[in-house]
Amino acid sequence: MKLLNLVTFLIVLILTFSGCLGNPKPSDTPVIDHTLPLVTLTATGTFVDMKAVAFEWNSIKDSRVQGIYVYKKALDALDNEYKFHHTVKNRFVTHYVDDDVQPQSKYSYYFKTFTKDSESKQSKEVTVETLGSLESISWIHVVQNMPKSAKIIWRPHTNQIVEKYLIERKTLEEDQWSELITINGRLYAEYIDSNLKDNFVYKYRIKVITYNGIISKASKEVKVLTKPLPQQIDKIQATDNLAKKIRVTWSKTNIKDFSHYNIYRGNSIDDNYFLLARTAKTELIDVFKEDGEDYFYRISAIDKDGLESNYETKSAHGKTLSKPLSPSLVEVIMVGDTLEISWSSTDARIKSYIVNKTRKKSWLNSISEEFLNIRATKFIDKAIEPSTTYFYEIFSVDEFSIKSQPSIQVKFTTRKNQGKLPSPKEKKSAPILRNISTPIEKKDVIQVMDDLDVSSL
Repeated sequence: MKLLNLVTFLIVLILTFSGCLGNPKPSDTPVIDHTLPLVTLTATGTFVDMKAVAFEWNSIKDSRVQGIYVYKKALDALDNEYKFHHTVKNRFVTHYVDDDVQPQSKYSYYFKTFTKDSESKQSKEVTVETLGSLESISWIHVVQNMPKSAKIIWRPHTNQIVEKYLIERKTLEEDQWSELITINGRLYAEYIDSNLKDNFVYKYRIKVITYNGIISKASKEVKVLTKPLPQQIDKIQATDNLAKKIRVTWSKTNIKDFSHYNIYRGNSIDDNYFLLARTAKTELIDVFKEDGEDYFYRISAIDKDGLESNYETKSAHGKTLSKPLSPSLVEVIMVGDTLEISWSSTDARIKSYIVNKTRKKSWLNSISEEFLNIRATKFIDKAIEPSTTYFYEIFSVDEFSIKSQPSIQVKFTTRKNQGKLPSPKEKKSAPILRNISTPIEKKDVIQVMDDLDVSSL
């Protein structure tokens, strides 16, 4: 218990003593003691640098002295009156360094010794001028016309107290310089500034920083213009009259370091376009499996640095040939033992027709035949059997063999005494056909009323 009380007492004593020492400052109404010694600088008592001033004085022997007050004024300032600046709290100290100064500036100082209750007269004033700022690098250069970047090179500083370089940058739109990067190492001599705007002007300058934190003057300014984007592609065209393909063409770029073109495709003019292909040619054949494909195309030019021209404002609309129009069935009649089917069409693209004939054998099975390359708008079917149901569809075919959608399906049922099988000679002269076994699809069917077999009803 006694030990704890002793420790507590010592802590309180130390805190009290420290509080009493504090950081003494001169009184607003000081008592001047003319018997107190003055501070006298040594023969070489001042030392100046760019950002520091040092003083050396003779030692103070008077034991009454507790320390020294330092007063200072900046001769270059508007308010250039002396103000208390610092307290040296030990009379045995004979040096003081003021690092709150600026390069190439003038300051005046004087000193006073002090006791607990009084101060000495002021010492002689001493005026000093700090050294001028350290010169920056002697040579700086930028590499022009780089893609989205600028390369700054310089000659390393010859002073070995230089520790690093501070690179500053600004644009023509900016009033103030901004710190870009600090590069450690006196012998470094280049920096590449990236992620810049295309075809844009930037300015650069460099300051050097010494090991003790002194920042030099700025170097001369240098200006760089980044590389512009390739010129936009003009005269983009896309075809609309080719079968199962679209041919896209565009004007040739005039950039000297050309690499290739990017071709983009979208479903609509304002759609999100995706990259379809790359090519060095000025045309692209876009091939499809279906008819009537419809797309929009955009083209960009890419240079060897990877810069891409604007391509978001010019589009070309292309499409493949659509299917020809389906024929319109006109008449289905029996003429003797043959069935005549006639139709009409207004589509000028049509070169021939296909007739699809289906004979129903049962509710689930049927036999189908296709008659190809029919040039007329009439088909005579001599292979007709009695009491049989037939279904017919007509297709149009253009010069590219594009086949239309089927016409409306027509249904015809022969009577018991109608129809006959074709003779070998008739079969030989019939149109080209191929057999297709497929189930009958449920679709719109034209029922030929005049030829219905009502005997079974």
